[in-house]
Amino acid sequence: MEDWQKSFFEMLEEATHEVEQFFIEVTEEALEAVDAFFELSEEITAQVQNTFVNDLDRFLNELVEPMFDVYLELEELDFTDQPEQFVHYVEPTSQKHPACMGCRNYHGHVYGGNLLVCGMHPSGWDDANCPDWETH
Repeated sequence: MEDWQKSFFEMLEEATHEVEQFFIEVTEEALEAVDAFFELSEEITAQVQNTFVNDLDRFLNELVEPMFDVYLELEELDFTDQPEQFVHYVEPTSQKHPACMGCRNYHGHVYGGNLLVCGMHPSGWDDANCPDWETH
């Protein structure tokens, strides 16, 4: 009977060894597959990044270069031939903006042909009694 038990334990040891070998081989193959997957994903990431960077660079060049060209052209323009004052002051009178006479809120500057009377009433008040009038 001892031979039978000895044979059984040898067979059990051999089966254990075969199972261990199986798991070692499967683990090695799995690691190789994972390595191959990471290599492939790194390559794909590099290609996508290069494509994205190139496309973004091209887009920004197409967007920025015309603006830069316009900026350079504006730098070359000479504005000395323009009128001496772009902005000038207009005093309120009894005919034009009488409600603004003596008001501390009156601005009275003309910008590009448009008079800015004050911050509360940019076009001025319609009659002689402005509700926001304040003395100097």
